[in-house]
Amino acid sequence: MHVVALREQWPGEYRIALVPAIAKRLVDLGCTVTIQHGLGDSAGFTDQQYLEVNAHIGHNVEEILKNADLVLSVRQPSDKRVQLMRGGTVHLSFLDPFQNDALIQKLAQRGITAVSLEMIPRTTRAQKMDALSSQANLAGYATVIVAAYHLPRIFPMMMTAAGTLAPARVFVIGAGVAGLQAIATARRLGARVEAFDTRPVVAEEVRSLGARFVEIDVGHTGQTEQGYARELTPDQIKKQKQGMAEVIARSDVVITTAQVFGRPAPRIVSLEMIKRMRPESVVVDMAVESGGNVEGSRVNQIVEINDVQLVGFANLPAKVATHASEMYAANLFHYVEEFFCNDTKNFELDFENEIAKASVVTHDGTVLIELHNG
Repeated sequence: MHVVALREQWPGEYRIALVPAIAKRLVDLGCTVTIQHGLGDSAGFTDQQYLEVNAHIGHNVEEILKNADLVLSVRQPSDKRVQLMRGGTVHLSFLDPFQNDALIQKLAQRGITAVSLEMIPRTTRAQKMDALSSQANLAGYATVIVAAYHLPRIFPMMMTAAGTLAPARVFVIGAGVAGLQAIATARRLGARVEAFDTRPVVAEEVRSLGARFVEIDVGHTGQTEQGYARELTPDQIKKQKQGMAEVIARSDVVITTAQVFGRPAPRIVSLEMIKRMRPESVVVDMAVESGGNVEGSRVNQIVEINDVQLVGFANLPAKVATHASEMYAANLFHYVEEFFCNDTKNFELDFENEIAKASVVTHDGTVLIELHNG
């Protein structure tokens, strides 16, 4: 089986799908591995490191894809790359299928088997393949570092001969994977942290990290089978906003992480809330790429509202590209390993396997999911 990885084409994407350590594991399985020249440059890996683990270096994308059985990528392929792949090729990446109907149709028409990493089920068996969670973990960390950089205050309490500096107050909205890591990182930096989530079940996790869970009664919410927060009704969103307004007003940093898979992010922080914050406070909208949780946020921009900095950086895991690539490549390897046949040395999907059933979106010329989610 011939496994390939190409340089990413998405603007600002520094992560890569294959690091040398994982290339070695694929070679040890019996795969032939080819990477595009310079694949690892953006994440701190050299071509020489790949050569040392018996991977091959290619320069011509058309030649690389023509001979590929399995293509590993971070982002979705361009139309040109879709056309260059042979029918029957397997492509693994983030595809955001519910927002990319046209791409999914093209992959099906080319006879490409497309695996969307966002669709991997959140089960114990699939945990080591869960790239969405691994990248969200790093995004939560990177968000706090970004916030600390832009806040003209220090996070920890500091007692000095000149007086005592109070700790920064950080409010994290959403306690999923990214939110919990943001809470943990802010606490390690010494901040006083509060958090809110529509799922009361996560309150104990928040408290275990040393943060205060903000209680806001919005009625029954719960979570999906995959562990995601359910979408709120307009009335529930109104109650949530009212409850959060006071906490936001007293916070130095607000971090929003609320996203609903396959849909635009809910708008939960208004301009009026931001205007009540102290000057020089910082708001980081982690959901800016999917529509934004915060009114006024802009992708890859810092917007000032009443001297409050509203940070809307996209693709936060790419800010720690080395570790993000290592984790993502490991997720991909575990997926490949799940369906690798040692006898034939080939990748053989088993559609009775719940992981394949959930994550394969095109196969044998057919789209396997309902593209219009909900």
